[in-house]
Formats: sequence, structure tokens, C-alpha cells
Amino acid sequence: MKVQLALLIVAEAFMPGNERMENNIVKKHFSYKVASLVLSGLLCPLCYGDDSVIIVTADKTEQRLEDVPGSISTFSGDELERQNIEDLETLARKTPSFSFQSTGQSGFNPPVVRGLTSYATAFSSSMLMVVDGVPTLANQGFENSLVGVERVEVLRGPQSALYGKNAEGGVLNIYTRQPDNAPRMHLDGELGSRNKHVVRLDAAHPLIEDTLYIGVAGQFREQDGFIHDRYNGSWADDRKSYDGRAVIRWTPDDKSDISLRYSHLNYRDGASLWGSVSAPRYEVSSGTPGWNRSEGETVSLDIAHHFDSGISLRSITAKTDYYDKLKQDSDFMPAERFFMQRDYHLSNLSQELRLSGEQEEARWLIGIYADKTDNDLSFTNKTPLKVKTTNSALEGSSLSLFGQWLQPITDEWSLTLGGRIEHDQIEIKPKDSSAKSQRWQQFSPKVSLQYRWMPEQNLYLSYSEGFRAGGYDPFASTVNYPAYSPEKVRSYETGIKGLIAPIHLRYSVAAYYMQINDMQVQQFVAPGVTSITNAATAHSSGLEASLEYWLNEQWSVDGTIGLNRTRFERYRDGNNDYDGNKNPYAPDLTWHIGVRYDADNWYANASLDSVGSIYLDPANKYRRGSYQLLNMSASYPVNQHITLSAYAQNVTNKHYDAVGFMNGNVTVYSPPRELGMRVSYEF
Repeated sequence: MKVQLALLIVAEAFMPGNERMENNIVKKHFSYKVASLVLSGLLCPLCYGDDSVIIVTADKTEQRLEDVPGSISTFSGDELERQNIEDLETLARKTPSFSFQSTGQSGFNPPVVRGLTSYATAFSSSMLMVVDGVPTLANQGFENSLVGVERVEVLRGPQSALYGKNAEGGVLNIYTRQPDNAPRMHLDGELGSRNKHVVRLDAAHPLIEDTLYIGVAGQFREQDGFIHDRYNGSWADDRKSYDGRAVIRWTPDDKSDISLRYSHLNYRDGASLWGSVSAPRYEVSSGTPGWNRSEGETVSLDIAHHFDSGISLRSITAKTDYYDKLKQDSDFMPAERFFMQRDYHLSNLSQELRLSGEQEEARWLIGIYADKTDNDLSFTNKTPLKVKTTNSALEGSSLSLFGQWLQPITDEWSLTLGGRIEHDQIEIKPKDSSAKSQRWQQFSPKVSLQYRWMPEQNLYLSYSEGFRAGGYDPFASTVNYPAYSPEKVRSYETGIKGLIAPIHLRYSVAAYYMQINDMQVQQFVAPGVTSITNAATAHSSGLEASLEYWLNEQWSVDGTIGLNRTRFERYRDGNNDYDGNKNPYAPDLTWHIGVRYDADNWYANASLDSVGSIYLDPANKYRRGSYQLLNMSASYPVNQHITLSAYAQNVTNKHYDAVGFMNGNVTVYSPPRELGMRVSYEF
């Protein structure tokens, strides 16, 4: 006990100057901390585990993870690699109340967070993805490589006060590694099931020491499919993709940091993971070959400058383009009777400018954001009677002003006030009709009250509002392309979180209730014609918890759970009454548990991830059952440069097909078990 008290006193003495307020709190509550250690009975003579402070930028300013008054999960780049997390869907399974809709198509991944979902034809998602400050506003292109990533932050709950439209359910923030004076190179090759081969690279090098640096990252992936096409005797769903990213960073002095980034993503896939609901599993007989030729690219300029006054400036200018190009058989028969084809070009030009600083003990932020969107959309639907192609252009613009003020009230209490006023305009230009436009103005407030009841232990209450952008349904030509309004969410949340370093435990628990108004849903607007309308209201409530616990120097465990109940309060679709039904694609339960063992010269992971059952339609007629996936991986460093790794995903070969997709006509197949090995070289 004396040794541990001495360690606490020494740690307190060497606290950085910018943590003086925290230091005062430590002094005030030191006796309580000692008492908690004695009561725990878990004191140990040696320190172990990852008790380090985690810094996040959830509120667009740097904060310790435990100080953020909201629900947030973080993953470092090392964690992603060690847990073999290669894509966003795998990452979501380790995050409470976060999943993706089952589409079976690369590059098209509608997110589901706290029961909030969106439709494919809405061209706006229920969660915002932000990569190095650049937003992705639609479900198309909601995918990003995790090669060369510094960290990922998953914010749950409405975030529109700082992030604007389409952050009604949360924000997925991805931060890539920045090059600096330290040269680095990480190169690995991977072989796996179904002739899978992957090559990845993450490298950086200074061009001029302390001034100019360059970094590159990317990967090439190729793998045979698992759906047998009996018509031509081949695999229908082969996968092939490559992505790359480059950054040039310039630091002319110790106060300026300028980065020019470029990224590119390209798919050369076969068909979607689709099949007939009545055919044998993993078999089709498609006379119409399916393919996915989608690609995207982003160019951005990121400027940061710190003035002598203590004020910081941040400017992010970006241009993104995503080309969603896909053809898919939808009856899986030799005759070419039914198929669908998309040819979309989604373009967005955005600019964000913000200032942040401190006023005595308070911290503030103010900013302005503007964007311009141009979407050219062509959709073809083939039936035995006709081929119908709809061509439209959607053009939109946004202008918003946002700000936040964090005010300490006492050593224990603090108050955060934030808000955003946003003006959105959208215009549809159909090829076969006259143009129409709509305007909306939204105010999204945020209020949170935080109580630090012990050092690094926080309790918070918050109220926030969020919204998903309104628009036009570009494919409802028979009813003259009706408009729909923004979907609005009001959220009430309370939570407790903290880091108990002496017993090596990091935890968080949150409970929330959300009221959803003007819900964007599909509705029959004419006989045989559906369109997106604001025809429903709903509520969502839930409980989330996560923990990380280090048992000793070798063993650690982590776990998450998300309980959610999202139900329609009122939803009428013609003669159909969906009151009380579940929102499609929203699971009531998600959970994850992981175990990790670190030896002196190797490590191993095992995790069990579970996603509850979902319905695929508002009538709750078609369903995908709950499932659990067991994943395992291990790594052995041969020397300081070379590491050998092996992994097994879906060890038990669990089937979790979505039967009844596309109004009961399609099964979206789940991938089978996958085994693989990887060789990594690093210096």
C-alpha cells in the first residue's frame, strides 16, 4: 500500500501544467481515492495494462476520452491491426448499438446507429462519416480503408450541433496517420480462403527535416466468390478492389500545419451477394452477369494555425466524387427478364472554417460550413414487359454557423452549450419534367451538464437535437417527384464513464431516449408506386455499456453491449397499419466480448460478436435472425522487422442470411468462414 500511495503522489507531482484544474481535484479527493483502492481489494504491486490517457477530438477540440459528455468508442491503429479489423462492418460489431444494413454490395453500406436507418434512394445517411475532416453525406461511398489509420472515433447520439445534417444518429470519425520526421514503412502480404490475396502498404518519410513530409498508404485485394453460377459454371461474386492515399505535409514553423491529401477507391467486383429465396444456398443461374464498377476520390487541403493570442484556426477545403456503377440480376434465371442498373455520380464541394480558444477557464469554438452537392442519377429497371430508365439531377447547397462553449462552474461541475443553424436548399431537375426546389432551415442545439465526482470519473446529462436532410425522390416519376422534409431527432441521455487506473479498468455506461419526428419512410403514394415521405413518428430508447479490464500483465478482456428499442408510434401506408412495429434493420441487441493474451514474444486474440435479429421491411414480415461470430487471431514477431500472423473469421461458419430483401424477392448471403495468414515487414 505504501508503494502505491507513493506512486500516486509522484504521479500527481509530475502532472503537466495544463492539467492544474485536474490536479486540484486530485488533491481534494485524494482520501476518497485511497479509500476506494482499499475497498477494491485489487491493489497490485506492479503497474500493467493500457492506462494511458486517450485524447479524442469528438467536439472538434482535444479532450480526454473520459471528459467527453457523450457516448464514444475509440480504436487506435494498433488495436485495429491486432484485432484484425479490416473494414467498417467488423469495427461496428465491436461497438454498442452500431451496425450496417445487409446489401451485399461493396461501397454501399447504410449505417444503423441507435435504431436509426435510412433508405437507399434518400441519398442521405443516418450517420455521418468524416475522414480527416471531410464528410461523406450519402450511403453511397460509406466505406473507407483502415490501412494507415491513426484512430477511429464512433460518436453515438445526435451530433448535428457541430456536424450538421445527417449526423442525427452519430458520427464516424476516421483520422489517418500523419507523416513526420520519423521514417516508417509497414508492408504486408496476406493469403486466405477462396484464393484471397492482399498487399498493404503504409509508409512515410521526411523530405525536408522539420518542414516537409510525404506519406502514402493503400491496399490491393482480390478474392474468389462463394456463390456458384450454374448458368456459366463460374463464381458470380468475385471481389477485386484497390485503394490508395497520399499526403504532403508542410510545417513552415511551429505554429502552422498544412496537409494536402488525395485518396482513391476502386471496385472491380462481380455480382452482389444475392440469390433467390427459393434456390439452394449459394447457387444462382443468372443469364445477366452482375458487376460493380464503383469508384471514388477525394482531394482536400487542411490548414491549421495557432496564433500568439492562443486562438487556433482550422480550415478544411475538400472535393469528393463517388461513382456508383452497378448492374445486378434480380430473378437469377438464365433468361434476361429482370435486372437493375445504377449509374450515379455524387459530387460534393465543402469548406469548413473554425476558430477555437480559451477564455480564462472556459473553452470555446465557432465555425462556418458551406457545401455544394451535384448528383447525376440514372437508374434502369428491367422487367419482362419493358425497360424503364429514370434520369434526374439533384443539386443542393448548405450554409451553416455553429459554435460551442464549455464553462467550468466549479472544480467538479461543468456546462457545455452548443448549437448550429443551417440553411439547406435542394433542386431536382428530371429529364422528363420541369425543375423544382425546396428550402429548409434547421437549428440544432446541444446542452450537457457534467459532474466529476472523482478524478477521471464523470457523470453527465445531455440534451441534443439532430436531423437528416430533406430532399426529393428522384425515382418517383409517376407522381412528379415528391419532396420530403428533414427527419428530426430529440435526444435525452445520461451516462457515467471513467478510468480507474489502479485496478486497470476503463468503463462507460449510457442510457438514452430519442423522439423521432417527420420520419423518412417508404409509402405507397399511388397504386404500385412507392416514394419517400414523412409519414411516420417513432421513438428509440436504449442502454449501452463498455469496459476494458486488464487482469495482469498478460491477460485483458473487453466487452460492449447495446440494448435498443426503436418502434413506430404512427406509420400508415395505404391500408397497412405499422404502428408499434420495429424500424427495419434495427437490432434490439448487440454485444461483443474479447479476450487478449500478451506473451513476451507473441500475442493472441479471440472475440465473440453478436447482432440481434432484424426485420427487412416496415411490415415486419421478412427477417434476418440473430447471429454470433467467433473470430481469432495470433501474431509472432520473428525479429524486430518481420511478423507472422494467422487469423480465423467466423470460426463456426455461422450462416446469417437476410432472407426477404427487396420486398421478399432476394436473399442476401452471408460470407462463409475465412482463414488466412499474413507476413508483415516494418521499420
